[in-house]
Amino acid sequence: MTAARGRLLLWALLLHGLWPAAVHAAGGLRVTWEPSHPRAGDVVLLRVQGVPSAATLEVTVDRQPISTFPTSDGHGAVIGIDMDASAGPRRWRVAVRGGAGATGEIPLVARTYTVQHLTVAPSMVELDPATERRAVAEGERMRQIYRTISGERLWRGRWLRPVGGDEPGTGFGARRVINGQPRAPHSGIDFAAPVGAPVLAANRGRVAIVAEFFFPGRLVILDHGLGLHTAYFHLDTIAVSEGQLVERGDTLGTVGMTGRITGPHLHFGAQVGPARIDPAVLLGLAPPDEQRD
Repeated sequence: MTAARGRLLLWALLLHGLWPAAVHAAGGLRVTWEPSHPRAGDVVLLRVQGVPSAATLEVTVDRQPISTFPTSDGHGAVIGIDMDASAGPRRWRVAVRGGAGATGEIPLVARTYTVQHLTVAPSMVELDPATERRAVAEGERMRQIYRTISGERLWRGRWLRPVGGDEPGTGFGARRVINGQPRAPHSGIDFAAPVGAPVLAANRGRVAIVAEFFFPGRLVILDHGLGLHTAYFHLDTIAVSEGQLVERGDTLGTVGMTGRITGPHLHFGAQVGPARIDPAVLLGLAPPDEQRD
């Protein structure tokens, strides 16, 4: 490979968030994160080695506390980078209670999004006062769920595509213009699927809410622990109940056409706390319990 082609390959890896994991070693700690140059909307897997799994860690990113969990070779944490986060370094700090500590920076790469022009029924855009109040209250209820940080990590292993097929989900971050009016960006990915197709839990979790809301229609949100949630919108039928513990691959319901929608599909969303992350990146997240060299 020529030097020019090598530089081009490395630049492509950087742009697509596929750069190998970054490593920081200090005070007996080995701190790694992948991808090493995340983009807005990415989920970052932070790993801390060189400390017993029973030890108590304090981890912050930009002074915000990050929940950690024990792994087979140390500790792990999942960090969400919001879809609208600006580029630049994110300062992290890892401290072991009564022991060593380390600091460093995670460089965040800029990301651009497409613009989508959609046409829906005017009643789904020009809301009467009562419907607008309903939509606002429903949005706040979902935000409260996403702000909930339960104390136990429930998910394990790799994440599962929630519907059949092999076409990638589309639309994350798209700036939407609906009936000629700019609207909120699309915070999930859409999977094309027929009405009645099974919708599966992407990983182990507890059902945080089952509801029918104005914009997302019939929905299920799963709490996977430590602030990580996945959302399944526009369902036709729902097969689970609130508070139920589901395993990866369990049926949550079926694909439908409920809510504001132009055709049958599953909207699949994911958040780490308030950070809206690209579910496609979550689906590719390496299991933190796998040993690393």
